[in-house]
Amino acid sequence: MQFSRRMDKLAPYLFVEINKKIAEKRAKGEEVISFAIGDPDIPTPPHIIERLCQAAHDPVNHRYPETFGLPALRQAIADWYNKRFGVSLDPEKEVLPLLGAKEGIAHISFCFIDPGDNALVPDPGYPVYGISTTLAGGKPYYLPLKENNNFLPSLNNIPDFVLQKTKLLWINYPNNPTGATAELGFFSRVVEFAKKYNIAVCHDGPYTEVAFDGYKPMSFLQAPDAKDIGVEFHSLSKTYNMTGWRIGMVVGNAQMIDALNRLKSNLDSGIPQAIQYAAIEALSGPQDSIEAHNKIYQQRRDLVVEVLNKIGVQARAPKASLYIWAKVPEGYNALEFTADLLDQVNVAVTPGIGYGRNGEGYVRLSLTIADPLLVKGLSRLAGWRNTRRLTLKK
Repeated sequence: MQFSRRMDKLAPYLFVEINKKIAEKRAKGEEVISFAIGDPDIPTPPHIIERLCQAAHDPVNHRYPETFGLPALRQAIADWYNKRFGVSLDPEKEVLPLLGAKEGIAHISFCFIDPGDNALVPDPGYPVYGISTTLAGGKPYYLPLKENNNFLPSLNNIPDFVLQKTKLLWINYPNNPTGATAELGFFSRVVEFAKKYNIAVCHDGPYTEVAFDGYKPMSFLQAPDAKDIGVEFHSLSKTYNMTGWRIGMVVGNAQMIDALNRLKSNLDSGIPQAIQYAAIEALSGPQDSIEAHNKIYQQRRDLVVEVLNKIGVQARAPKASLYIWAKVPEGYNALEFTADLLDQVNVAVTPGIGYGRNGEGYVRLSLTIADPLLVKGLSRLAGWRNTRRLTLKK
């Protein structure tokens, strides 16, 4: 049996390895508390589930759906964007439902990247940006996200020879893993840069509705002329706690939407229609659950940041996203610190190096952990400092 050469470039997905280590400890009877994965623990709001159940009983929804999605869903997405961001979208040409945002993010590289082409990818960043570029035959050119620049990429230091072969630019705010945010000025500079070099922009924005202290994240499409050169990926996963339903969307430039739809129509058969009706209910129904969930996440954020700083792990409270991006203590690298927490106090976090070379020296903690486990996990983290001191004294 001989696999394709592209498989040699494909490392196991980061969370697969973390889950494997956690599973090994749990198989030994050890309780591991995981802050590693951003999967909301709060249930999907009841009115959304009720609509899903109703739609599931309708035989019409048992058949193949259309790749382009129900007209009512595309309209609901357009209406939501207009109400939330003041962005006008043509539901027929500028909206495409997805089998989760990850699916669209992975596939759009194949619409642009030929062998030898470049994509500008944030580092640290969501691994799928770079992986999809590589699978399409291209080369990721990594843009460092540094704390001293508020984890925004510098677009002024990219060599001309890279830009000459660049087809795509990936950006992501509120950011995973750093929790950083971006404002209109940055998005406007991105549009200007992309137009100058004829580069398509893909903004990954699934965390715009997870925000704290009254902060309201922006859409990239609010920048003037953003639709001329780019699209925005979004998801119902984090906004409405619907990760398991696998539904998201991409909106913006009509040509980019058309290209992705043509690719998808050859690869998948669309989103189950019952789930599409649940998404319509989520987008057009009551929105009060978002604020209620954010209050819970904000309380968790404050507790996690407080404990981390007490044990010498520097962390700032983010304005948005589900993550705490924290500096590892002096004397550790990211993998060593992650292993130490897992070995000594049975707490799992994500090593920053898993998001790129510039993630070294950091770990990511997710806020998607039920409160009783959160309290227990933080108690263990608080005890880690004492364990380490005892080790150093020996």
